[in-house]
Amino acid sequence: MTIPNLISIFRILLVPIFLIFITNNRFLAGLMIFVLAGISDGADGLVARLFNQKSRLGSILDPLADKFLLIAAFIALAGMNIIPLWLTLLVITRDFLILFGAMVLFLKNKNHVVKPSIWGKATTFLQLATVFLVLAEKDFHLFSHYVDIVYGATGTLTITSGFLYIRSWFLMINGKLKNEGTG
Repeated sequence: MTIPNLISIFRILLVPIFLIFITNNRFLAGLMIFVLAGISDGADGLVARLFNQKSRLGSILDPLADKFLLIAAFIALAGMNIIPLWLTLLVITRDFLILFGAMVLFLKNKNHVVKPSIWGKATTFLQLATVFLVLAEKDFHLFSHYVDIVYGATGTLTITSGFLYIRSWFLMINGKLKNEGTG
């Protein structure tokens, strides 16, 4: 067990705490936990690179921790009528497609490693930014003019990266693309 893996597990453990805060309308506390999760996300990658502690488990735990936090945030905030349901459904659908595609590729080639693309990283960043802005808006009321624009941008990028993932997934299955960035 490496330090980056422990940090990723810590991030996963932050998810229920985050949910408790936001479902009890303690948005500032939820925002602080969300920021702590973001900082720990950067920390695990930095430690993995600086101390050569990259691992196969880490390559699974790190994005899984991001997905747990994002999906939990989108579901909870949609359930509270804060984030639109359509956006939440896009985020969840894309993530399930990625998981399904990864499982198919793994079953086809057990040594296959899915590497995130720039589109996938940008999508995750914008999804995280969406949750951050929504939580910050609940306490600070600074971003109300931007929230709908961010929803549209996040939805568009989520759809785009989802289609690019599906395209590369089919190319990989047909042997026309080897371990390129996908999601």
